[in-house]
Formats: sequence, structure tokens, C-alpha cells
Amino acid sequence: MNVLVLRALGLGDLLTAVPALRGLRAAFPGATITLAAPGWLADAAARIDAVDRLLPTEPLAPIAADRPDLAVNLHGRGPRSTELLRATRPGALITHGPGVPWPADRHEVLRWCDLLDRFGVPCDPADLRLPPVPRHDAIVVHPGASHAARRWPAERYAEVARALGPDVVVTGSPAEADLARSVGRARVGDLGSMLDLVGGARLVVCGDTGVAHVATAYGTPSVLLFGPVSPAHWGPRGGPHRVLWRGRTGDTFADRPDPGLLDIAAAEVVAAAREMLGGGPWRGSESSARAMSD
Repeated sequence: MNVLVLRALGLGDLLTAVPALRGLRAAFPGATITLAAPGWLADAAARIDAVDRLLPTEPLAPIAADRPDLAVNLHGRGPRSTELLRATRPGALITHGPGVPWPADRHEVLRWCDLLDRFGVPCDPADLRLPPVPRHDAIVVHPGASHAARRWPAERYAEVARALGPDVVVTGSPAEADLARSVGRARVGDLGSMLDLVGGARLVVCGDTGVAHVATAYGTPSVLLFGPVSPAHWGPRGGPHRVLWRGRTGDTFADRPDPGLLDIAAAEVVAAAREMLGGGPWRGSESSARAMSD
């Protein structure tokens, strides 16, 4: 049996789909599961024990597959993603659409588990973990984000990096090298190196981006800065993570940092990080404390 899964998005998107992928593996243990996703995610996909093959696919581009026994749309609500999967002529198709409404106010992990459960494929939403990597003493600060609205100012990340001391390593993709170097001691490399670094770190400090989901996948303690998107939809659902959020949503595609994100001060992030490292009680603002307990 051949199962084709479409999730042609980013790193965080892939990691939030891990419970759904593992649900498919459990339901079809003898199947070949092919994940249609960007080729640069190959290292991350290889660490998920539910993916047999990565089919390099760009977002909303034709999929080079033919007649899978089952196609699964974990990409979006459609109609374009659904049309692309129908074009592969699958024997059966699991997708949102008529009779299967899109749940707008739902955590991203639960959204896809709910979809598969509706089609008789049970999933465990807590099954997010990737195989462990060696631990080390570094504190990872990751200033990048895919959109400016979710990018906290570099000078504030630099203040946090200085306050947390010499164990701080600043990560970034090759395209983010200048940004990483402006914050502190940078380590820029490929995806596999970043996964190992974040997965083994003492602490991660970053925004609402793929690295936050890497921390969740490895159980790495983290301090996460949320702006235009609610952590109720994209944040960690448990574990050793501290979420700072002002309780306001905005435009995630804006070309400047979200006003709520800018309301988070560097001193607040440093205090939260020190508490996570065991350096004393965290005393954030009332709005942050409330957001973290919601």
C-alpha cells in the first residue's frame, strides 16, 4: 500500500504533524508512507519514524506521484491543495472539504489528529517527540523568523544573549547569518546541525518559529516569544516551556514586528530564562503570567 501525505510547508508545520504521521503509520504498518514536502526538510523527515520517503515538493506545486492508494491532505483546507492531491488519482482521499469542516479555532496539532480520527485513524496528540540527541551545555538564542511580524528586535536578543553569558550560541540559517552574528556568537549551518544543537541544549530562547517546535520535539526547555499568533493555536501544549504573550493577535504577514511582541521587554525574557535555568523565581508582567497559564 502506498500512502501520499501532503505537508509542503515549513519546519514547524512538519513537526506539528508528527502525531498525525505516526497515526497513519500505526493504522497502516505495512504501507510505504511518502511525504510531499520541501526537500530542505529531508533531515527532519528522516528523524520521524513514520516517513519512508520524502518527495521534494514546493508549496502548492504539482506533486510528482501517480495513483497512491491513499492521499492525505495535511497541508491546508483547500481547494488548491485538495486539487493537487486529486490530480495524483488516489484510490482514496482524506481532506477537509464538504462535510468535513475546517476547525478555525483549534491547535495545529489537534486539527490534523481530529481530521484523521474522523476517517478512522486514531492519533496521539502528545506523540511529538523525536529520538534523543546528545545533551550539551549551550544555551541557544534564535532571533530569526519567517515573517517580520514574528521577529523580535535583534538588539533585544543581543541584550538577552549578553545577560545569559558565555554559554549562549546564536543560531540561524545561512540566509540569517548576518542577523545571527549581530546578536552574538553565531553558529550557522545546515538543518541537521541545528536540530542536534537545539535538541541537546540546556535552554532555547526564540520566537514563534520552527526552532520553538524543535525544542518541543526534543523536550528542550524554552522561553518562547509570541506576537501576532496565539500560543493556543501554535504554542507548546505542555512540557518545560515558558510562553510570553500579551494576549493580542494581529497580522502574521505584516512587514514589521507585531505591537504585542514589541511589548515584551528584554529584562522579562532574561528573568524567565534564568528561572528556567534554575536561577531564581520568574517575575513577569501580569499579562505574560496570565497568558502562560491559559
